[in-house]
Amino acid sequence: MWVLQKALARALSMRFNKRGMKTVSRASIETALLAAVLFACFGGPARALSIRSHYSRWNRSRPRRSGTEFIILHTTEGKAKGSLDKLRRNGEAHYFVDTNGKVYRIIHRDRVALHAGRSMWDGRTNLDNRSIGIEVVGYHNKSVTEGQIAALRDLLADLQRIYNIPDERVLTHSMVAYGAPNRWHSRSHRGRKRCGMLFARRSLRLRLGLERQPSFDPDVRAGRLTVGDPYLAAVLYGDAARQKEAERHFAGNGARVIVAGRSAWDIARDEYNSHDTVYIYPDGTRRRGDEIRDWRKVPAGTRVEIADACANEPESVRYLGRDGGTAAEIAGDEFGARTTIYFLPDGRVRRGDELSDGDFKSMPGKTGILVGYVHGGAISSRRSAFDVCGPKWNYPSTVYRFPDGGFRNGKEVDEGAIPGGTLVFFRN
Repeated sequence: MWVLQKALARALSMRFNKRGMKTVSRASIETALLAAVLFACFGGPARALSIRSHYSRWNRSRPRRSGTEFIILHTTEGKAKGSLDKLRRNGEAHYFVDTNGKVYRIIHRDRVALHAGRSMWDGRTNLDNRSIGIEVVGYHNKSVTEGQIAALRDLLADLQRIYNIPDERVLTHSMVAYGAPNRWHSRSHRGRKRCGMLFARRSLRLRLGLERQPSFDPDVRAGRLTVGDPYLAAVLYGDAARQKEAERHFAGNGARVIVAGRSAWDIARDEYNSHDTVYIYPDGTRRRGDEIRDWRKVPAGTRVEIADACANEPESVRYLGRDGGTAAEIAGDEFGARTTIYFLPDGRVRRGDELSDGDFKSMPGKTGILVGYVHGGAISSRRSAFDVCGPKWNYPSTVYRFPDGGFRNGKEVDEGAIPGGTLVFFRN
């Protein structure tokens, strides 16, 4: 029925267009109407979408979005129960689609859910403020179930109608997520996540009622980002033949073993230096990501164990000497930008544009670096965290530098208990 409804709507809009544009005959419209009636009579009533409320504790405190331009599709990269519990605990999605087709509400569709993380599309950033996030139980490179396809098709049709969202703005998380510069990429780049990648496949999109999709990455084309994952780009923006060819050519790309042409970042992305990412060397030695200092010495054949998750982890400060030998190795071409923040060991905090060439050359080890952030200033008795950055005050992406030099993210603080003098940094 949803196919006939879309076809009929398109036919009606064409029929009454201005002169000179395509039109359809009255007979064509009558035929479409007759087909819809026959389907309703003999094909049975359309299945009503059933959604269960399973709201996060954060639901009522999340702000309402000023507008909704996108729907972003995710895959959990993990099993149903653990994924649902985590998403609900942190308010990281609006909807959750289980393998049996059951749909759960986590955050009200009009409020902000923290699902997109560091994100950009066509120059717009922080897409949590502009989008609805749907988590589908499964993996970016494996098929979803028939029940999930049916439920997701109906859910998308409802949301697209409510918010007037066209097919080409139903995106995957992998399309909008981007990474800050690192030792492997000198510029901000697309490819931070492969999450939801399968929802770019043309054959699957058609089954979901999505007839159109983006044919290129507008931010790469405009030079705002570079391509960090050629395989992902081919799958996301190729035609059906190119998508299949990319998947065949890169059949081993998902292997979690470091070899020539497949780095720690290619496997673990931004979690490459996380405590929860474990590297098992060919001789059996085990190292956690935050224990490795010289990534050039990680031998080929090292196996990488990462936690299965597609959610966005809290931002963390990277350190000179641990995560790179120079500021440029850590912050890439953005090392001197206004939005790159330096935490010097003597307690001073400086933006990249406040430092000279000499400062960068003599920068001491253990200097902390945060890329892509705004320095919001200090909290005082007259200036709360909310006064500094609004509803972002408790986002996991918001970073607090306490007077004792320690760092915490927005999930770890109590607004009423943050000491005066604490500095606030929020994502640009």
